[in-house]
Parts: sequence; structure tokens; C-alpha cells
Amino acid sequence: MKDLSNENVIHVKKDGIEYLQFRRLLEYGDIINHAYSLGLNSNYRTSKKDTEEYQKAIKDYQKLCTAIGSNYINLVKPTQAHTNNIVSVKRKMMKGQPDFGIEAYNSTDGVITDQKNMILATTNADCILLLLFDPVKRVISNIHSGWKGTLSRISEKVVKKMKEEYNCNPKDIICCICPSIRKCHFEVKRDVEELYYNEFKDLEDIDKIITQKLGEDKWYIDTVEINKQILKQEGLIEKNIIDSEICSVCNSDFIHSYRVEKEKFGLGTAIIELK
Repeated sequence: MKDLSNENVIHVKKDGIEYLQFRRLLEYGDIINHAYSLGLNSNYRTSKKDTEEYQKAIKDYQKLCTAIGSNYINLVKPTQAHTNNIVSVKRKMMKGQPDFGIEAYNSTDGVITDQKNMILATTNADCILLLLFDPVKRVISNIHSGWKGTLSRISEKVVKKMKEEYNCNPKDIICCICPSIRKCHFEVKRDVEELYYNEFKDLEDIDKIITQKLGEDKWYIDTVEINKQILKQEGLIEKNIIDSEICSVCNSDFIHSYRVEKEKFGLGTAIIELK
């Protein structure tokens, strides 16, 4: 059986489901719960209520939350739209069911809270999901950073908001980077390459982060490294930025990937909760 465990993550198999957990976050198991889903049989798409797909997502979320000791009713998931919009979650909106499809979280790709028993969720199929945790101020964040979100520096914007609204010290913030498409497969054309180069040309080793495909008018971009560098610029310590180092395309037998599944793609999820 395939095992995606490495020095940074543990591949857990429990009660018929599989998920990853970050070793660093497990050190704070008395304060937080978290997980990143695995398996193509699960699909966490909640955009269309009153459908079989929505009901399956509810069941899959229920299984995942139960496995880590959380109550799925406490889920809060924004309606992602590849933006750099961020919302601070202050309270649970709906009674007896997860906060899915809430207008206040429309076109939102980053959520932050210091409230206990609220599970922040995001979904992906190649895009980067980042779990942030400040163990001093006890603040968590969950970020969806696709290529547009990375280009608009959503992870940097979240850290700024954590500093301004929650008085977080970036030196205390731990950031865990979930499985996503990596440079080996993030191939783009000149229009996207130019956008990225113009935005990030001042980063260290930008010519290694963005490289041209041999003999073709195409480029590979390391969006994970870009997020690491802009987070460090915002004050995070390198040892507190923990990467799963797992490519969703290379492991598309276990992880949903838009580039592999195309229009039939499913969604994985990352969840984090303060106890």
C-alpha cells in the first residue's frame, strides 16, 4: 500500500479513510485538530446544495472530522473564487449544519479565527492550501492559493491581517503547505510567465523559480517556493514553514488533480480547528 509519509507529514489510515497530518502541528494536539484528505473516492465539493454530490461531500467531511475527533457541524468553508479576499470568522452562522454557501464567505479564499470549535476548511485540486497556526495568540488560518491567489500574494495578506487584527508576531506563526502541483508539472505559457516574473522579479533566485522549458515557448514556475519566500519576507521564520513536499500531479492516484482529471476533477480538503 502506498504511504506518503515523510519527515514532515504522516499518512494516516483510520476507519476506512486516509489523510495526512503534519508532524509539527501534531505537537500541538492539545490545542488544534487538522488534516489533509487523501483518496479519490472522497470529494469535498459543496457548491451545489440539494445534489447527490453535496450529500456525498457532507458524508466525507463527517468521516474526516470524526477521524480526527472533530464535529463536522462546526465546519466553516468559504466559497473560493481564486481571489486574495480574506475573512475573519467570528461565530458560527448556521445551527445544526456546516457553514457552507454562506454569503459572508462568498469569493473568499482565506479564513482566520481565534474562536474554538470552528473548523476552517478549504478545497483544492492542484492549488496550494496553507494551514497557519500561531500557538502564542492561538489563532489559525486556512488559505487557498491557486496561481491567481499566489500572484496576488494572498498568503502574505493573511499574515498582515493576523498581525493587525489578532496581534500575532510572525515569528510565532507556523505555516504548513499541503500537497499541490509542483514546479515539475506547473507548466504555463508566456502570458502567465510574464505576470509572475513582473510581480516577483525581486525574489531571490527568481531565474531558478521560473525556468523555460527546453526548446519551447513554455515555462515552469515554482509557486510553492514563491509562497515560502514572501512569507519569510513578511516575518515568518524558515524553520516554521513546513512543506509536505508532495506533488498532487505526481501522486494523482491518491490526490485530486485538475491537470490529470480534467473536467471530471474532484476536490480534496484541508481542515484546521482550535479545540
